[in-house]
Amino acid sequence: QLQLVESGGGLVQPGGSLRLSCTASGFSVDYYSIGWFRQAPGKEREGVSCKSRSDGSTYYADSVKGRFTISRDNAKNTVYLQMNSLKPEDTAVYYCAADPKFFRASSYCLSDTAYHYWGQGTQVTVSS
Repeated sequence: QLQLVESGGGLVQPGGSLRLSCTASGFSVDYYSIGWFRQAPGKEREGVSCKSRSDGSTYYADSVKGRFTISRDNAKNTVYLQMNSLKPEDTAVYYCAADPKFFRASSYCLSDTAYHYWGQGTQVTVSS
């Protein structure tokens, strides 16, 4: 059974950092494309970052470029999202998702409709 579990969310002050983890079971993350998405209250879910399978290409939403970094630890079967210089507008529930497809462009990699498997989400709140 394929499963994704997110962790690492919490309350942080503006300018602070958090590292989210997405731990997979039932499959190997190096053979799947992994995406991070977020959904704020009253807003649609949006793609934040993703790492495509095979060549490991990474993509970021313009709103997080230079602040967020996605990485993968195959030994721990975990994908991370390092979030620095956090802003109040980063407040949302963050989800990780996985799919066996190889994404060659950000428009696909950051699209939530492209992913088959989802975690339950972790809350990130940026507030003073």
